[in-house]
Amino acid sequence: QVQLVESGGGLVQAGGSLRLSCAASGRTFRSYAMGWFRQVPGKERVFVAAINWSGGGIYYADSVKGRFTISRDNAKNTVYLQMNSLKPEDTAVYYCAAGRGTLRLATETGYDFWGQGTQVTVSS
Repeated sequence: QVQLVESGGGLVQAGGSLRLSCAASGRTFRSYAMGWFRQVPGKERVFVAAINWSGGGIYYADSVKGRFTISRDNAKNTVYLQMNSLKPEDTAVYYCAAGRGTLRLATETGYDFWGQGTQVTVSS
């Protein structure tokens, strides 16, 4: 079992930055791929970014490429999402996820454990 706790969400003006953190429990964190997804009310949860177990494979949704950066610190059991040049359309609840596999990292089916989410609100 892996438990995930997100933090770092909040209210920011358009053009600003936030860094989300996701702290994972368990000694096997380094063996999991990690992902970030987001969801707005009434819509499906969508992929934002993913990083494989070693950090050597990184993937982004087109909507965040060049603005968001995913990284991980296996010594701290933590994955990060640095979000720059934020836009109002980035407003959502952001979820962290952990997956045992290496496939389908851009889809929810690629993950086995999920955090509770953290709200990000970008004002115009």
